[in-house]
Amino acid sequence: MASAPTDTDELFDEFLSDRGHVTTPQRWDQSYNKKQCPDCGGIHDDAATECSVCGWHPEA
Repeated sequence: MASAPTDTDELFDEFLSDRGHVTTPQRWDQSYNKKQCPDCGGIHDDAATECSVCGWHPEA
């Protein structure tokens, strides 16, 4: 039997991840020497801070 999470946030994250939700902050994917949006797949220069296609931006 798995050990129970000790923190309320860990318990909540486990509950969400068991149901298919992403609980870790999303970051840019890398495609060769470009950044790739994980939501829509848009390709951007390394200087991009927000996706110009869908408006996604990485969480701090």
